[in-house]
Parts: sequence; structure tokens; C-alpha cells
Amino acid sequence: MKNPISTKSAPQAVGPYSQAVKVGNLLFISGQLPIDPATGVLAGNDIASQTQQALKNVKSIVEASGMTMDDLVKVTVYLSDMENFSKMNEVYATFFQKDYPARAAAEVSRLPKDALVEIEAIAGK
Repeated sequence: MKNPISTKSAPQAVGPYSQAVKVGNLLFISGQLPIDPATGVLAGNDIASQTQQALKNVKSIVEASGMTMDDLVKVTVYLSDMENFSKMNEVYATFFQKDYPARAAAEVSRLPKDALVEIEAIAGK
């Protein structure tokens, strides 16, 4: 049985999708843009601030499901420019202690709202 997860601490879905869906012990988190849920706008114009906000959004959703960032098993990072990879990686590392989740990172031609990054994840307990 699938259970949609939603929190006001992350941007609300703007289309026909859930912030996340929990199925059994797995949590599938939709791609999170770097939108500040308090203002509804992108958090900064640089990759560091946008990565931090996108990961804060992921964290809020993970915690709303009763899990923690340590429960993430797979993360996918979409970048509008692979030149931003190392700066994204620096911020990304601050959200994890050890036993990092598996991860993929890819450059895409464009992201919604012309964001520099979007992050989706899967967690499991």
C-alpha cells in the first residue's frame, strides 16, 4: 500500500505528484528544487545556496516520514551545469556523516524555474 507523505517544511507539489510516497519500508522522494518553502522562491543564485536548500527540502520530507538522512540509500542529483559539481559536492557532504548513500549526478539541459540543481532520493529502513 502506498502512503503519500507531505510537509509544509518543503515546497508543496505544484502538479499531480506527491512530495514523497512511502511503500513498506521504502520512501521515494520526488525531485526537490531549491525553493524556500517560506517564500516560494529559489534560495539564492549560486550552486552552494541552491544545493543547501534542495537538501533541506529532502531532509524535511525524510523527517516527516519518520526517517532520517541516514536512511537515504540512493540520491540522484541533476545539475544544469556539470561545472558546478565540485561546489555542489562540498555542500552535499555536510548533510551526511558516514555510510553515504549511493548517488548519481547528471547534467541536464534545463530544470524547472531555471534552478541550478534538483535532488531526488530513496530512503529505506
